[in-house]
Amino acid sequence: MSGPSMHPVDVANRVIDSGVAEAPHNRVTHQLSVIDDDVAVVESFSHCWIIRTDEGLVCFDAGGVRHGADVVAALRSWSDQPIHSLVYTHGHLDHVGGSGAFVADAADRGHVRPRFLAHEALPARFERYRTTSDWNIIINRRQFGGVRNRQDLGIAGNGPKFLPDDVADPDEVFRDKMSFEVGGRTIQLRHARGETDDHAWGWDAENRAAFTGDFTSWVFPNAGNPQKVQRYPIEWAAAMREMLAVGVERVYPAHGLPIIGRQRVELVLGDIAEALEHLAGRTLELMNEGATIDTIIHEVRVPEHLVDRPWLAPQYDEPEFVVRNVYRQFGGWWDGNAANLKPAREAALAAEGVALAGSVEALIDRARELAEAGDLRLACHLVEMAVAAEPMHEGAQRARAEVYWLRRAAEQSLMSKGIYAAAARESEAALGEEVSGDDLGGTIRLSLG
Repeated sequence: MSGPSMHPVDVANRVIDSGVAEAPHNRVTHQLSVIDDDVAVVESFSHCWIIRTDEGLVCFDAGGVRHGADVVAALRSWSDQPIHSLVYTHGHLDHVGGSGAFVADAADRGHVRPRFLAHEALPARFERYRTTSDWNIIINRRQFGGVRNRQDLGIAGNGPKFLPDDVADPDEVFRDKMSFEVGGRTIQLRHARGETDDHAWGWDAENRAAFTGDFTSWVFPNAGNPQKVQRYPIEWAAAMREMLAVGVERVYPAHGLPIIGRQRVELVLGDIAEALEHLAGRTLELMNEGATIDTIIHEVRVPEHLVDRPWLAPQYDEPEFVVRNVYRQFGGWWDGNAANLKPAREAALAAEGVALAGSVEALIDRARELAEAGDLRLACHLVEMAVAAEPMHEGAQRARAEVYWLRRAAEQSLMSKGIYAAAARESEAALGEEVSGDDLGGTIRLSLG
């Protein structure tokens, strides 16, 4: 098994060549590894890639809010050159949150402030974060388990703002493509929608190297997140095809391990593209046949030969959520059920369900029976109905917590685990009990690894 001290290329080669997963693939070590001549990576929750040139350093991504200083310290163990440019592959906080440490490092050393580069849609993302700051704090806590991050993974800040004030705005933006030269090295930035609408990837044509950001992450593509809307699985697949078409032989991702060698690149990028193309294509086929989302999400699956690929493990996002996102992209928010177009309040519907069942206790008992039988999907609906009908009912809240802890244990993706854990903790809090459950940081590391 691989450990944090093993060189990331060695781990990647072994996993890709064998097809057997090793943990972790996404390592949060804050250690620097030299990957190629004048190319290094600092492995953080989101990696920082560094190109060393005669004119200074070019970096891709800055790490998270609380890890920027760790990233810079690791970088400085390799080079004391000025940081000439820093490229944001996209505006997610684990990629831009550490930028303040890069600015501070330049000031401390008497260097010119790094030039920050990004796609033209990134400033609008920052503005969305400012407009919906509290909402983003809420959904991130829920996504990562419903409690504060106790393991200091640097996903978000601890302050009152989701986007910290010291995050550097881009100095230069581009639309489709831009090229820049530093120390005789030419880097081209290309835009493609995928995980976000502001995503960029870097192309070093001379060395056949792509700095891919989150286009490659060693987990199933984050193209379905149930709490986000800027997700583009079809365009994501097209970006994989474009990288293959230009002749990429080295993939330097923001999460996970480097991919070295054309054959390995073709395998991994081709698998990512095929999985997304299949999910999107089959979803659209069923939509064109008049199928509802209820039918589609229970029928569309990843092709069988891709299910066990280590770089497609549904440990963060998952295929079912991607299917939902494709439907939403083309079909809107309505699920096709006429009653749901303008629905009754959930509490009113739940009260009718209780009346038909005869009591809240009847719903609770049936939910537990279903859970014991393994039908956790249906059990969740019943405990939600019980709590909606009688929020102060101790037995309903306790059953809800029990069912959601069982549901969390049965899931693989971090998003599902986090949301179900948040629901369980919500009921525990309603009971006045101390919040229980797994170590959050360990969960994140396991899910991403």
